[in-house]
Amino acid sequence: MKITTTKTALLDPLQQVGGVVERRQTLPILANILLNIRGKSMVITATDLEVEMKTSTQVEASGEMDITLPARKLIDICRALPDDAVIKINIDGERVKILSGPSRFSLGTLPAKDYPVIEQTASSNSFTISENILKRLIEKTDFAMAQQDVRYYLNGMLLEIKDGVVRSVATDGHRLATCESESDVDKSTELQVIIPRKAVLELGKLLADSAGEVLVEISANHIRFSMGSTIFTSKLIDGKFPDYQRVIPKNTDKTVLADREILRNALQRTSILSNEKYRGICFQFKSNSLELLAHNPEQEEAKEELEIDYQGEDLVIGFNVSYLIEVLNVLKAEKVKLMLSDSNSSCLIEDENSSDSRYVIMPMRL
Repeated sequence: MKITTTKTALLDPLQQVGGVVERRQTLPILANILLNIRGKSMVITATDLEVEMKTSTQVEASGEMDITLPARKLIDICRALPDDAVIKINIDGERVKILSGPSRFSLGTLPAKDYPVIEQTASSNSFTISENILKRLIEKTDFAMAQQDVRYYLNGMLLEIKDGVVRSVATDGHRLATCESESDVDKSTELQVIIPRKAVLELGKLLADSAGEVLVEISANHIRFSMGSTIFTSKLIDGKFPDYQRVIPKNTDKTVLADREILRNALQRTSILSNEKYRGICFQFKSNSLELLAHNPEQEEAKEELEIDYQGEDLVIGFNVSYLIEVLNVLKAEKVKLMLSDSNSSCLIEDENSSDSRYVIMPMRL
């Protein structure tokens, strides 16, 4: 069987699904991608058993066939070819020849019938959401997800729908990020699902900043996102997410307004001499001024002073500087608002004029 396509038509969908393929696999076939050729359409599938992505591209083919090919090698071959390259794929038994101009490659295959595919199950809930809204919900919160925490339900992002509002929440136990958006979802719909970390990160890369619609379908164990010719499916984490509303400070009596960029730059400079392990920085709030202090075991010290809008009593509190910088990186307003109560209580951070995105950072002892 012979297939003809171009580098442009093949490389984009291959790179799209390539992030799902794990470099270290327990099953050799998971290092491959599945190609389903039907006439002028080729569906490309990649999975790691937890996440599955399918997309399609147009090709010229002389029949119908299902094959699997090594994902990384195929992507690297396509990348290395000239931009205007025409690619011919000749399938002969267990070997596949890839021809383009003077270049010749021969790849081994594994049986397509052995390729694991996530079975479709009936969805119990479905809704549509704008692609740019879903992308924003992920980008504003994904950095706060835990990594390999024994509390497995923290190694992902909570997607919640309540009262017509779609909300994303992530926490690693030391900080919390939440973002919400009004949507056209039926106001009677109420649900909470936890999407695994890898799926959240891959979905964030896949989504474009466009007003296109994404169909979201949720079943007992899976969530599926359909956009254009691409279908992204992930298993859900089976567990109960913490009651994040209890973590958000309610009785803050001290409010600080600061220029986001000035504060971020000051934190980055101060962090250079902070303890590399604990990343702690001391914040000393005084009337209309903030002093940042960092020390490390080598007895080195960094100090920054900046003007802020603050009228409360003096307050000294410690924070992990990396957590603060990550929050300031995702907030976009010119000024940010920090709400505090005392040196032992969490800090709530928002944009000056919007509470759609809220961030909570626990204090640390220095």
